[in-house]
Amino acid sequence: MKKKRTSRISDISKVMNRAAFADVEQMITRYKYGSDAFMRILESRYSCHAFNHHTVSEAKLEMILEAGRLAPSAKNFQPTRVWVVKSEEAMARLQGVCDCYGAPVVLVVGCRNDEAWVRPYDGVNAGKTDAAIVLTHMMLTATDMDLANMWIWDFDPGKLREAFPEMRDHGIYAMLAIGHPAAGAGNPTELHAQRKSIEEMVTEL
Repeated sequence: MKKKRTSRISDISKVMNRAAFADVEQMITRYKYGSDAFMRILESRYSCHAFNHHTVSEAKLEMILEAGRLAPSAKNFQPTRVWVVKSEEAMARLQGVCDCYGAPVVLVVGCRNDEAWVRPYDGVNAGKTDAAIVLTHMMLTATDMDLANMWIWDFDPGKLREAFPEMRDHGIYAMLAIGHPAAGAGNPTELHAQRKSIEEMVTEL
């Protein structure tokens, strides 16, 4: 008895799915630690101190922002806000506040502390931690797209709020400069490779 068309299509689909999973399994097992692709991203990321004039595509920028949107937050309150600074006028205002290293795009990451979860035992507000996780998601996604980046912490939040009134009701945590590295000055510095050992960092109990 002949199989119906839908049944034959289902059988073909199952075979294709099995083949696809086989390919994935083969791809994964060739890595030393199961899949070390993410570790390679962590290892390749560095602080870029100089960017060239090349722009960041809208498609890449949208994916970076989506990665930030997917970041977890305490109690899922999501108090973090992100401002995309990239217009010539906005970049000029930002440069008056801090050094952006010539980056074509800077993401300003802030949070509404009154919207964040507060730990009842000691009153610690989770807003800054939530914002840091969002920034980390975006930073590593940018790295995965071969975009250099710099986590900027050295700035006066008060001056930033004066330059950008739309930020006045938020605590400003940090900025992320994104772009393509300039030749020479955009390479990793000697500090990049300086890391404490696992023994210095980790205590097993």
